[in-house]
Amino acid sequence: MKMEKLNDDKIRITLNLDDLKENDIDFHSFMSNSIESQQLFLNMLDKAEKELGFITEDYRIMIEALAMSNGNFILTVTRFEPEKSKTLKGKKVSFKRKSSYIDTTKAVYAFNSFDEFCDFCNFLSNHILQYINEFTDSISLYEYNKKYYLVLTNLKVNNNILKSFCACIAEFATFVNNPSLFESKLREYGQLIVGDCAIDVFIKHFC
Repeated sequence: MKMEKLNDDKIRITLNLDDLKENDIDFHSFMSNSIESQQLFLNMLDKAEKELGFITEDYRIMIEALAMSNGNFILTVTRFEPEKSKTLKGKKVSFKRKSSYIDTTKAVYAFNSFDEFCDFCNFLSNHILQYINEFTDSISLYEYNKKYYLVLTNLKVNNNILKSFCACIAEFATFVNNPSLFESKLREYGQLIVGDCAIDVFIKHFC
């Protein structure tokens, strides 16, 4: 866990899956409004007060939780002066979650060209290709607006191989936010190139 002060009223906290495991919280519980996740947030606020002098007592607090494709979580905590017409005691916390894993079982990556996708497939053929089926059930490839999009479904977000895969693909492609919505756009307006096992197919025929 890493904490940094952005300004007098805002801090950033970086967590990873190991931090969640230490607190007996899984990915889905963290990204939902569970009692465990709220308690973790409150504990982090107490720690931020001790380490950064970031006092939240009698403030309104907003926490933006951003799930990254590499398995980390970025929490931006903002405090607001309470309304003068109200007397507030303790911490008043609201939560806002956003970004890459809105659908925590799906991911979409954009390649600028067909060659870049082939380069990625060639890289995987020499590294973690044999483990891909361990963290996803389906990999499809679409062409849309002269770019190529890889769609991964039924991801097992706690799988360690998935972390390595995300780190690798980040060198070749860009993660697309709101993957479920964007996949619907691809199905409607894009051209399906390979409906399943896209990486295996392209390694077999092009690498």
